[in-house]
Amino acid sequence: MVKSFKNNPCKVILKIVSVKGTCIAGHEVGQEFDLGDGLILGYTGGGKTLCPSAFHAVFPGYRVLRHGGIHPWEKDEDILTIPCPDPFNPVVMELRRIDEPETKSPRKGQENL
Repeated sequence: MVKSFKNNPCKVILKIVSVKGTCIAGHEVGQEFDLGDGLILGYTGGGKTLCPSAFHAVFPGYRVLRHGGIHPWEKDEDILTIPCPDPFNPVVMELRRIDEPETKSPRKGQENL
C-alpha cells in the first residue's frame, strides 16, 4: 500500500553504482548524494557536486519515491535504478528512499528566517 507523504516527504539518496568509460563529471562508484539537502549541481567539485544531466535523468523517479510512490517493475519498492543519459560513458545510479522525513539546511543568508 502506498503511504502518503504529501506533508512530510521522505529522504531520497542517490548512489553511483556503476561507471563505464569516463564520466565527464568525474562520478565514481560509491558516491552518494542526499537529493533533498544541500545538493549542488555541476561538473566539478571533487565528488560534492552532481552532474546536471544525471539529476535531470533521476528527477521524475526522485519525485515518485519522495512522495511515497512506487515503480512496480522494481523488486524493492524503495529503490529505483536509473542510467545516465550519456550512451558512451554510462553511469548507473540508484535512488533509495529512506524511511525518515526529509530535512533541509537553511540556504546561505536564510539561517535566521
